[in-house]
Amino acid sequence: MRFLFKWFFTLSIWTVLVITIITLYFAYDLPPIDKALEVSRRPSITILANDGSRLARFGDLMGDKVFVEDLPAHLINAFIATEDRRFYSHFGVDVVGIVRAMVSNLKAGHIVQGGSTITQQAAKNLFLNSERTFKRKYQELILALWLEQKFTKDQIMSIYLNRVYFGSGSYGVDSASRTYFGKEAKKLTVLESAIIAGIVKAPSRLNPAHNPKGAIDRAKVVISNMVKSGYLNEIQAKQLIESKFRYKQHRKSKKIGQYFTDWVSDQIRGFAGPNTSNVIVRTTLNPLLQIKLELILEKYLSKYGKKLKVSQGASILMTSHGAILAMAGGRDYNKSQFNRATQALRQPGSAFKPIVYLAGLEAGLKPDTKFVDSRVSVEGWSPKNYNNKFIGELSLKSALAKSVNTIAVQVSEYAGRDEVIKTARQLGIVSPLTRSPSLALGTSELSLFELTSAYAVFANGGRGVLPFGILQIEDNIGNVIYKRSGGGTGQIVDQNNVSLMNEMLKEVVISGTGRNARFSGQEKGKTGTSQRFRDAWFVGYVNNLVGGVWVGNDNDGSMKKVVGGGLPSFIWRDFMRYAQNQINKLELEQNTRPIKIQKEKSFWNKFIDIIIPNN
Repeated sequence: MRFLFKWFFTLSIWTVLVITIITLYFAYDLPPIDKALEVSRRPSITILANDGSRLARFGDLMGDKVFVEDLPAHLINAFIATEDRRFYSHFGVDVVGIVRAMVSNLKAGHIVQGGSTITQQAAKNLFLNSERTFKRKYQELILALWLEQKFTKDQIMSIYLNRVYFGSGSYGVDSASRTYFGKEAKKLTVLESAIIAGIVKAPSRLNPAHNPKGAIDRAKVVISNMVKSGYLNEIQAKQLIESKFRYKQHRKSKKIGQYFTDWVSDQIRGFAGPNTSNVIVRTTLNPLLQIKLELILEKYLSKYGKKLKVSQGASILMTSHGAILAMAGGRDYNKSQFNRATQALRQPGSAFKPIVYLAGLEAGLKPDTKFVDSRVSVEGWSPKNYNNKFIGELSLKSALAKSVNTIAVQVSEYAGRDEVIKTARQLGIVSPLTRSPSLALGTSELSLFELTSAYAVFANGGRGVLPFGILQIEDNIGNVIYKRSGGGTGQIVDQNNVSLMNEMLKEVVISGTGRNARFSGQEKGKTGTSQRFRDAWFVGYVNNLVGGVWVGNDNDGSMKKVVGGGLPSFIWRDFMRYAQNQINKLELEQNTRPIKIQKEKSFWNKFIDIIIPNN
């Protein structure tokens, strides 16, 4: 017995010693806890275009610093009931909550519930970047314990409410209240408070500006949580749930690139880290191209939308190295902030076929390899062509140009569906892909952003692309906090296969379904049309510019026989022609400008050097 006690005692000492060493190591570079309340007022963020013009400004300019005692009790209760029911009783870490989350996650087989307390979230929002590592989680734990020792519960809640992100560029509960409801946080109703508290789980997906129905559904969960926590009774909850709530969009002054600035603002904290000063974010967006992109998209949708039963569209323009030059997530940001370029998942149809054909090339096929366009059956399923006719023997080059479905499926089966999915992943497709035979026909939903960046790999010679919009982040006195360096993921596609893909995609525009996208003879791309004409796409590239266009309806309704070779191709042709002309003018100015010795490069020239390297 003495022997067991001795070993238990020794083991305990060593365990405490190891934990102490780890804690001291991770606590070494943490900021002073005394500064927590000093930064509870969020710094402002100014987002600039690549010419230095201002696109947006967020932060304290939109909302005021608030304290718990100034806010309605139902707002605080909504957060406590949903985010941390034992907030006022635990010591910064909720052991019961962690155990409950572990059990739920084990039962589900994946992560469905988190165990972080409001104190831990306050610590993360105050000091830590968004990386998911053991060190980050351990530091979050240390900071949570320190916060609990240094501040009262109400102070910690105030820190949290002033820093948490609520989507649409809004940081802090007062900023969110003004953004979504046009009022101060202290004037929020119970239902509005439930909506605000519900946003935290997924700020981009559950805020009422982007997704009113989703926000209301999430608010119902919050109200249910408030009943379980004793803050509301069943009758009050029923009245709230049954009340008719309509989200009223708050009109804003006309701005450009608002979908882009929303997309960028979601990334700033991950790059800037624990910053306590006002920051200036320099981006890749080109104002001239952005304005033209929006105008062209609206011109075609206004002219043909009613006739063709098309209500929405999205488009994106980037360099072959992934710098986003323009982005339109919809027709009118003031009416709908949902970004159809980055957030909407739709069936790409035949626009997915280049990925299938690339897998075929990697499996040994060539553009002149012959397949027979005839009835085929795979696992009891037989694909049909658009015109319900069969042509007979065709080369892969002609089959892609004519968008023959039967041959695309044969190529997919030849290469192997797993290889097609692997190829898609290498090109940057992250959305779920079904392993069914119809994979070859683009039946798996993905975003325009993903597909356009995948085509960029063909445009740049086979190098992996990580699309980006942020070039540099500075504080208000010019100190650089973050500067983009490096590129994508290196060579991911053999250059010979890239050349073959370029040859095949050029033929699509010369003689195939993409003829309406042609304007110079150098265009390469692919059309796409989903089942029952619910989506129409054109994605392609010319020189160092890559663009994608999608048109359709938010309710997933069918259009009037709109195909990728029609409306999307015309939109793509017009804005790509304009963009190429602008790039040509810029290059001409650079080539004819007199040389000035030892003169600092302009920001625009530095921008060009970053996104379009000389080598």
